Amino acid sequence: MSKVRKAITSKKQIEKSPFNNYWIKENYIFLLIGILVLILGFFLMAQDPYDSQLSLSFSPIVLLFAYIIIFPLSILFRKKKSKE
Repeated sequence: MSKVRKAITSKKQIEKSPFNNYWIKENYIFLLIGILVLILGFFLMAQDPYDSQLSLSFSPIVLLFAYIIIFPLSILFRKKKSKE
């Protein structure tokens, strides 16, 4: 008669991910502000008449501000660590 082998159970080791979540509350706030400014820029661009000063000059400046300043700020912002 053959011997009955017990099944060997091993615990899976949980490996820590090399990717950390660097986004904090402030990053999400900046992202939300950027989305709101972007919506505001497109809303200003859609105002009648199509060739007004607001639609042609001011709204592209608002959109550039959102794309060039606020969105990169929301991605790259990191709090400084205290020395304590």
